[in-house]
Amino acid sequence: MGKEQNPRRVADNEAFAKTKMLRTSPQKLNLVAQLIRGKKVEKALADLTFSHKRVAGDVKKCLQSAIANAENNHNLDVDNLIVAEAWVGKNLVMKRGRPRARGRYGKIMKPFSEITIKVRQVEAIEAGERA
Repeated sequence: MGKEQNPRRVADNEAFAKTKMLRTSPQKLNLVAQLIRGKKVEKALADLTFSHKRVAGDVKKCLQSAIANAENNHNLDVDNLIVAEAWVGKNLVMKRGRPRARGRYGKIMKPFSEITIKVRQVEAIEAGERA
């Protein structure tokens, strides 16, 4: 009677979360994304907790959201999750300016970016190898 359910965008053993409008450049955000790719989620959360990068807190929130999606929406085991993929994209760029000498105008670009984190459930034997 109601609407049909949307088809899954990921495999049965995967879940993902996306965070948009992060106030940092994609290049800086990708440095943090590289830090967690391919790791077990516990290790990735620990790395993000103790990272000195400012954007690491926002990436940690996105990873926790992906873990919660896996557990609550897809019934996956949290202990066997790894960060399968983490990719970064551009978002809008606020353009600001500043007056400079001799009547010129200095451009100030304030970029925004977005991150998508996909977690995958692996078998316990494989998870032990990735630790």
